[in-house]
Amino acid sequence: MRPSGDGAVWSVAVMLAIYSLLVVYSATISLSFNKHGGNTEYYLLRHGFMLLLGFGVMYLIAKIPFHYFSRFSQVGLWISIPLLLFTLIGGTNLNNANRWLPIPGTGITFQPSDLAKLVIILYTARMIGKLQSLGEMGDFKMVFQKIMLPVLAICALILPANFSTAFLVGLACFVLMFVGGVKLKYLGYLAGICITAALLALAVATVAPNLLPRAKTWVARIENFGSENSEGNFQSEHSKIAIASGGITGVGPGHSSQRNILPHSSSDFIFAITIEEYGLIVGAFFLVILYMILMYRGVRICGQSKNTFGSLSAFGIVFLIVLQALVNMSVATGIVPVTGQTLPFVSMGGTSILLTGASLGVVISISKSNDKKEKKNSDDKIIEKTEE
Repeated sequence: MRPSGDGAVWSVAVMLAIYSLLVVYSATISLSFNKHGGNTEYYLLRHGFMLLLGFGVMYLIAKIPFHYFSRFSQVGLWISIPLLLFTLIGGTNLNNANRWLPIPGTGITFQPSDLAKLVIILYTARMIGKLQSLGEMGDFKMVFQKIMLPVLAICALILPANFSTAFLVGLACFVLMFVGGVKLKYLGYLAGICITAALLALAVATVAPNLLPRAKTWVARIENFGSENSEGNFQSEHSKIAIASGGITGVGPGHSSQRNILPHSSSDFIFAITIEEYGLIVGAFFLVILYMILMYRGVRICGQSKNTFGSLSAFGIVFLIVLQALVNMSVATGIVPVTGQTLPFVSMGGTSILLTGASLGVVISISKSNDKKEKKNSDDKIIEKTEE
């Protein structure tokens, strides 16, 4: 059962998983003692199992011809919108945010926004391809109804509980529209709509804070960013301490001190723990290089695909994954305010790992289609030369 498709994408996923196992095991030591009586293998085995499932999903999705995902995006959109709406109303609440839905009988929670991210990228790629084939990319009404409105709907439903995810999804779709040939004038209209909506949301949150309970957190994070308020910057300060402690070579695997102090050390701030234990060269630069390789391969697969849907899907998926990774790293290093974004395929997670695996599976499926076309063209050239 040898995986086929783009070998570089598979290799990057494997390397990220190795990073993940090593650092998650170290970062969850205190959590293991507090919640599982010192069973330090509990989170390692659980996380390792989820990574294996992620690779299994990745392998199965990669075997599906990519054109099936075009239809899936349509169905997925109609599934994602009710799921997001239901999550806002009756989802599991944590820190004034309803982001999760429990899966009955499993003890596992599911974050519908993870599914919605993949769906809206695929749907945007599908509709750009459709409008291009119909010659309607110059019709603002069609572009707005078929592409922009679904993107705005998904982002609006994610926004109340998770501003950063809504922003990243919106930005990825915006870039995808630009790459797909949507007129700059139309993109300017979309940007104006988003800015107006954001200002309106802030105004509503000021007048009626119960409608957007997370708004206070957003404002506090922005106000604390760059300030000398040590209490408000607790996470950022200890993240910087972890990075400074690691230096060039790191303190060594399993020797992190900040893992016992830093909240979410196995998820949101895992990059800081990685640098503390493995140093700037292995823990930071090499990890960044892996994501850059993933971006490069995504762009290459995009360029090789002769199908608009496949081309834009590969680019959009990889761009969103790498964008999320860069935001996570930027938070850990204090470049941007705290956002709560995890490091894809590295942070400890559940269904998020499965959906990241599914996303990479789609990219590999597209790359397999490209390989088949290249092989066919090569065979045709050989036949032509033989006939000559």
